[in-house]
Order: sequence, then structure tokens, then C-alpha cells
Amino acid sequence: MDHTFCPGATILRQPKPEFFSCPSCGEEVEIWSDELKARCPKCGSSVMKDKTLSCLDWCAHGKECVGDAVYDRYMKNRALCVKSMLIDELKAWFGDDTRRIDHALKVLGYAETMLEKETADWHIVIPACILHDVGIKTAEEKYGSSEGQLQEKEGPEIARKILFKAGLQKTDADEICAIIAHHHSPGSLDTPNFKVLMDADLLVNGEESITSRNNGEKETFIDTHFLTDSGKELARKVFL
Repeated sequence: MDHTFCPGATILRQPKPEFFSCPSCGEEVEIWSDELKARCPKCGSSVMKDKTLSCLDWCAHGKECVGDAVYDRYMKNRALCVKSMLIDELKAWFGDDTRRIDHALKVLGYAETMLEKETADWHIVIPACILHDVGIKTAEEKYGSSEGQLQEKEGPEIARKILFKAGLQKTDADEICAIIAHHHSPGSLDTPNFKVLMDADLLVNGEESITSRNNGEKETFIDTHFLTDSGKELARKVFL
């Protein structure tokens, strides 16, 4: 059996500790080579490595090379690292519009809970949740309306610029933007990533469409409108 593998994957298959200075207090922080961030033991701040591409970000054989467990852990860690950058971009984009910012963060929170059970991709779903409504601002400015189809029309171009600024690759940005371009059109995409975003968004928006119904109507609504098992489970906890 050939036990050789790509040298670029060595730090992922055989991780070792690396050390970085905390930007808040200067304390030395240990971050393993297969991780992207850690918490400072002195002040509690989150410390992230400088954004550098791993071979897993671009190599078509990356998952096969390092194995499912290592690949999935890396992609989850990368998504969590990118999350803080995208949240900062979201806040800068919406400015004083805290309602839209809070909505996106609530959707993100539900999605992260669902991702613990769903076979969906953290590095796609997390950015999609954060940026899914960025088209609202431009739609209101250009058309005087935040109607769903206008959001879908304007959102992808705005999101793509933010995603590239955060260092995401074109293939990932394409999928994220496709989700954003259809997130008011249930059934238009049939992927696990799209379904998690749709259910998370519905959980946040469901206060108006679900809470006024009786329990029997709520059960029917949940069974017919939610797309994932974890989404239905969360909806029953929230609304029943």
C-alpha cells in the first residue's frame, strides 16, 4: 500500500502547535496547524491566524487526500473564522439598520444549530445566512421596495463582492450567491445547503405566520413548509 500523500496536507494530517500574539493583550496563544483560531488564555479574546489558503481550499483531491473527518473539521473551522469577518461586513453594510442585522444573526444562530445534525456545508451555509438579505438595502434605494424578488435580483452581486473581500473562492461564492438569488423562492433549489438557509429564515420569520395558529394548524404548517428534519424539530420547540 502506498502511504505517501501530498506534502501540503502534512500540517492537516499531522497537526502541530503554532504560536501567535493576541492582538488585544499580547499574550502568546497556541493555535494548532489544522485550526484557524483559538481563545486567548489571558484576556479571552478570539485570536485568528492571518488568512492563508490551505491546499484544501483549491485542490480538487483535497478531501480524498486527507479523509472526510480532517476535511470536514477544516471546512467547519474555516467557516467559523470567515464568519466574524462577514458579520463585520454585514454591520458596515447596514449601518444603523439594526433590525436587518439582528435578523441575519438570528437566522445564523438557528442554522448553526441545524448544521450540527444536517449533512450540509458549514462554509456555504454560514456565509449565505449572514448575507442572504443584503439586497434589501439596494432594492429599497432603487425601487422603493424590499419585495422578495427585488432582493433576489440585487443581493448576489453585493454578496459576491463581500465574499471575495473575505477571501472566499469563486466556486463557493457561486453557490452562496445562488442561494441568495433564490431564498424567496422555495423549491427553486434542491440542495441541503439551500434547505438549511430556508428553514432557518422561516424560523425567524415564523413569528407572524405561525404563532397565531392553533396547535393543529401549526403542526400542519411545520410539516408542509419546513424542508429539513432539524428545522421541523426546532420549529416544534419554538412554536408548539
